[in-house]
Amino acid sequence: MEMDSIEDIFESSLNLEESHLKEGYDEGYADGLISGKEEGEQVGLKTGFETGEELGFYRGCVGVWSSAIRADPNFMSARIQKAIKQMDELLQNYAILEPENEAVSDAMDALRLKFKIICASLNLKLEYKGYPKSSDAAGDIGF
Repeated sequence: MEMDSIEDIFESSLNLEESHLKEGYDEGYADGLISGKEEGEQVGLKTGFETGEELGFYRGCVGVWSSAIRADPNFMSARIQKAIKQMDELLQNYAILEPENEAVSDAMDALRLKFKIICASLNLKLEYKGYPKSSDAAGDIGF
């Protein structure tokens, strides 16, 4: 009889530990889902903002170059004008509302490459370095 009560106490201790372990896991998992979603939203917003900045920079460059071509069609060679038009088409077709689309990464790579080609052809030392952070020196803007 005494042996049965010792076994019961031992078994209930094991069950108690197991139930606390499961309860802790369930609570941790639920908290992890919530914090993971919040962190994911923050990272997504930051990444989306940075992508929008870069696209805006390229859109501005294409706008300036297109205006220069309209003002003087002979200002740039036909090859450079064609590259600018291709870059404009890449910008127009960029799937900004579909960030999960794998083609978006390829499209951004194509834009960056086209930008470098145009800058090299125009002998420009123009580079997108991102929006300057508050910790950056004021005169260190990369446009």
